[in-house]
Amino acid sequence: MQEESALRLQAARQATEQQIQAQRLQTEREKANILRENIKSEQEAKARANALHKQLTEDLSKRELIDRAKLEQEKWVAAINTTFEHIGGGLKALLTDQNKLIVVVGGVTALAAGVYTTREGARVIWGYVDRVLGQPSLIRESSRGKYPWSGIFSRGISSLSQKAEGVKGNGFGDVVLHPSLHKRIEQLAGATANTKSHQAPFRNMLFYGPPGTGKTMAARELARKSGLDYALMTGGDVAPLGSQAVTKIHQLFDWSKKSRRGLLLFIDEADAFLCERNKTYMSEAQRSALNALLFRTGDQSKDIVLALATNRPGDLDSAVADRIDEVLEFPLPGEDERFKLLKLYLDKYIAKAGERKSSWIKSLFQKQPQKIEIKGLSDDVIREAAVKTDGFSGREIAKLMAGVQASCYGSTECVLDASLFREVVDYKVSEHQQRRKLAASEGGSL
Repeated sequence: MQEESALRLQAARQATEQQIQAQRLQTEREKANILRENIKSEQEAKARANALHKQLTEDLSKRELIDRAKLEQEKWVAAINTTFEHIGGGLKALLTDQNKLIVVVGGVTALAAGVYTTREGARVIWGYVDRVLGQPSLIRESSRGKYPWSGIFSRGISSLSQKAEGVKGNGFGDVVLHPSLHKRIEQLAGATANTKSHQAPFRNMLFYGPPGTGKTMAARELARKSGLDYALMTGGDVAPLGSQAVTKIHQLFDWSKKSRRGLLLFIDEADAFLCERNKTYMSEAQRSALNALLFRTGDQSKDIVLALATNRPGDLDSAVADRIDEVLEFPLPGEDERFKLLKLYLDKYIAKAGERKSSWIKSLFQKQPQKIEIKGLSDDVIREAAVKTDGFSGREIAKLMAGVQASCYGSTECVLDASLFREVVDYKVSEHQQRRKLAASEGGSL
């Protein structure tokens, strides 16, 4: 009984302690909640106070900006009013004083007239100078400058280099011709140079052959080796001139005769306006232009060498053909010439593709192109390509090598080997044959 009583007392004591602990925990939770609510209230009050302070500060700044803008506006308005008062006073004094008004109006009118007269006079004078001394509009390319005073230094350097190298030579730049044609042009260059030195009349020339066979480049090199100036025009530029064509033709020959060294006038696509005069589609303006050229070339000239180039020599007017003294045919290059052209453009487009003739200052800012590496490309491979390109003109071979260059730049390693070279050559040969088939099917000619 005593043990049971002790156990009951102990259980009651434990229950009392548990109740006390529970009440204590509840009290602590309530205290924590009260403390949390107090902190939250303090934070909210502080945030409201900060927001109110910020709003008050912004309102104060806005009021200051508005007051400052008003002061600036008032200052500018006062300055503008003062300016207009002075202007109004001056205008009033000017309008009331008749003598001052007449002087001001006369001065403004004289100033405007002077400016307009000076501008129009300068335009008229420059137009006259350009018409008398300038290069004719028909000229597309010339070794002479646009004006007599332009290019003096460059022409002096080129003349000195020509004297140092000699007038005669074996090179023709990028032109590779048949040996017999090359020899004939060399003879013409020497004869033309001697003709100029002996004050004898020049001989006119006709270059005919398929497109891209080097007629223009040969004429340019012939002029250089003969010591003459060079000018190029195309016959297709004459027809659009209409009634102005005759005037332009006379201006062209007047300008050409002013060359002290003599001038080789090269007319490319000569059949475009020098065709037969009995053609039904030929306009009156074209006939007049043709007659003007025939009039200016009626006698042998000591100042101008007339060189005509055409793909259809049979279309030229008989009177034009009568002016020709030397006729040169430019055929398609043979196998040896194609081999030399391939070697020439291989050196130009591949071996020396990364070389630039620029100053060292420009080289600092310009990106240097990647140099092409040539591997295993022997003369036998190039000779094989020369055999495959039968029927190619010089221009087509140049485009072929430009395609080889593009293929090298398109590869990852930028290397030209025999396989890549053969691949491009085969593609260009098939492309050339396809063009010939299309031309034959359409009834055209190459």
